[in-house]
Amino acid sequence: MWQLRDGVHPVLTDEGGAILNEHTGRWTYLTPTAASAALVLLAAADPDRAAVHFAANYGLPHERAAADVQAVAEALAAQGLVRTKPSRRLRGWRR
Repeated sequence: MWQLRDGVHPVLTDEGGAILNEHTGRWTYLTPTAASAALVLLAAADPDRAAVHFAANYGLPHERAAADVQAVAEALAAQGLVRTKPSRRLRGWRR
């Protein structure tokens, strides 16, 4: 499952979206298309299913939707905003 790291929060804005990284205090601003792709990624079980939903929502060919979703996923991963391993955080405990 595709997830943002702990301490990373997506926010919708009038101009698209933004993601706050609490660890660095930096915001990553997203275009409306990138914000939509990120939200679909977060809601879907995996990037392949996210691409199917993205294509259906916007009437895109599957190949175009898959490329767009993949580009957003890679860009966010490159910035260190995506969880790469399952969290070992126990419920109720803070690091």
